[in-house]
Amino acid sequence: MKYVLAVLVLALSAGADAASLERYKDFLNGTQSARAAFDQKVVDRNGKLVQETRGTFVFQRPGRFRWVYAKPADQVIVGDGQRVWIYDRQLNQVTVRKMSAALGSTPAALLAGSSGIEQSFVLSDAGAKDGLEWMDARPKDREAGFERVRMGFGEGGLQAMELTDNFGQTTFLRFSKLERNPKVNPNEFRFDPPKGADVLGEK
Repeated sequence: MKYVLAVLVLALSAGADAASLERYKDFLNGTQSARAAFDQKVVDRNGKLVQETRGTFVFQRPGRFRWVYAKPADQVIVGDGQRVWIYDRQLNQVTVRKMSAALGSTPAALLAGSSGIEQSFVLSDAGAKDGLEWMDARPKDREAGFERVRMGFGEGGLQAMELTDNFGQTTFLRFSKLERNPKVNPNEFRFDPPKGADVLGEK
């Protein structure tokens, strides 16, 4: 699930007066790269706060991103276009998956703008709440690992996302300090496992 959160923010652009589905199409077409900060809260099915953290991310479509969690999570998640690398600094452990396996019917596919979006998801306009226009995306694949993703659009584009997993746990993301289509350094999307780190998964 952690690598999924890394790619929840692979595009951030929208028209100010469009409904959520139109705004979603707008940001897919209008944003090739972005850089921003985020605040993240995770609550359980009873609404109890499980984790609270913040960090930064940068992405360049297609499939390249760097997502850095500050403490207490203290993780770095990198997509290099072929693989997704998850580095836990505290454990000195790296988990790697092929990008094709990490995307598919996941929130990553929604934001990467893959050609089969409507074959993998049921998209619907979820109306207005908290000053944002919300889009609801539910995976058609029962093995996707989550129930739905909600994307909230405001005047500045995509401002919030909510992911509810199959256990009733919900992750809330809020974005700030957004730079749309900045120049990015290709080295930001390169990951070399630190010396001595355990590397697990598909190399």
